Amino acid sequence: MAEGILGEKVGMTKVFTDKGESVPVTVIIAGPCRVIQKKDIEKDGYNAIQLGFKSMKKNKALKPIIGHYSKSTIDPLKYLREFKINDPKKYTLGQEIKVDIFKQGEKVTIIGISKGKGFAGGIKRHNFSGGPKTHGQKEYFRSVGSIGATDAARVFKGQKLPGHMGTDRVNIKNLEVVKIDTERNLLLVKGSVPGAKGEMLIINKGK
Repeated sequence: MAEGILGEKVGMTKVFTDKGESVPVTVIIAGPCRVIQKKDIEKDGYNAIQLGFKSMKKNKALKPIIGHYSKSTIDPLKYLREFKINDPKKYTLGQEIKVDIFKQGEKVTIIGISKGKGFAGGIKRHNFSGGPKTHGQKEYFRSVGSIGATDAARVFKGQKLPGHMGTDRVNIKNLEVVKIDTERNLLLVKGSVPGAKGEMLIINKGK
């Protein structure tokens, strides 16, 4: 069985349990994915399968990509990712992987790219407390302030400063599968996941 699948974030909603409790969930279109390539230890040094997800116009694909997909006789897909597995021989090129590889109640790990926030100051980016706003203080409320020693005459690496915020690879573990809709390829997981609506997600089995 595949260890993961690719999906696309739809948005958030809520479902109700048998006891009437409201549970916030994220709706994900998970698959169907196609097996594009198989890798093994003898040839590549590791065991994995390459999955493609979401159709795209063929005229938008580059020639190297078209050549890569031609080996599996599948039209180019928008997303392409690898999943490490134990035995790639169990899969065939072009095989379809669907959302039914998951079970209700199991735990999954979801990887996505967080929303981009653009340029942000220290308070928003690093949760700085800010300066005093009373007793004759000048307007330095949201400034960074002192950033280190004077003897070194330089800024040390890793210093928290204003800068670009967001668009980071975020890994959320231990998310519970609340519901699976095999007819519409929908996966509902408890809580929020990284990324904006329409962004690609990697869903892995296990915590």
